[in-house]
Amino acid sequence: MTKSNINIYALEGIPEIHAGDNLGEIIIRQLQIQDLVLEDGDIIVIAQKIVSKSEGRVIDLNNVKPSGLAVTLSKGHRRDARHTELILQESKRIVRMERGIIISETHHGFTCANAGIDASNIPGSDHVALLPIDPDSSARMIRSIIQKDLGFSVGVIISDTFGRPWRTAAVNVAIGIAGFNPIVSYVGESDEYGNKLYTSQINVADELSAAAELVTGKLDSIPVSVIRGFPIEVMENASLNMLIRDPDKDLFR
Repeated sequence: MTKSNINIYALEGIPEIHAGDNLGEIIIRQLQIQDLVLEDGDIIVIAQKIVSKSEGRVIDLNNVKPSGLAVTLSKGHRRDARHTELILQESKRIVRMERGIIISETHHGFTCANAGIDASNIPGSDHVALLPIDPDSSARMIRSIIQKDLGFSVGVIISDTFGRPWRTAAVNVAIGIAGFNPIVSYVGESDEYGNKLYTSQINVADELSAAAELVTGKLDSIPVSVIRGFPIEVMENASLNMLIRDPDKDLFR
């Protein structure tokens, strides 16, 4: 992989997003306003929350009836039982529950807190955002719109904030990708001392997501950024499933 300088540009001015909004067209318009011209190989990183908003995945808790299980699990904790009910609905399995925190595996295959549901950056005290139903499909659609008249390839990442076992605080990771290989593999290569690498693979989609958060932040109303200079390998059939460890190789299940 050729080394290069990497630049990250915050795309400012994205308006409040509502259900039905075309994110691809909105991003194109803001790129033009900011006079930021995309280049071959650029990667566009988009915060999950605006994707969920555009796809109507913001839920009014007043329309949610909690089950008996949700009520029981919420007792003694700060979480609204209606919120807990949504977590249960969005989960394929519960990994662990403790001190009011639910670690679950979503229907996408993500293992995360509260099925990725939260109320941050959502207007209204009784509203929460669910993850997109198919983040890869969302990324492909946005990429298709942006790329329509470019004549070259760009990558798209949909990112979200996840905690990590054994590490304090959270980082942004990729939950949807389109247009590029999310893994750089060094398997079969040798280091400078002649040691052959047998298992070394780097999840560059997560690394790029984390890097993008450095310019977008959590409270700055900047949900989109452009990364330039990272040498992507174009891959039209890229999928986030490439980054989810097979159960038979997961020592922590």
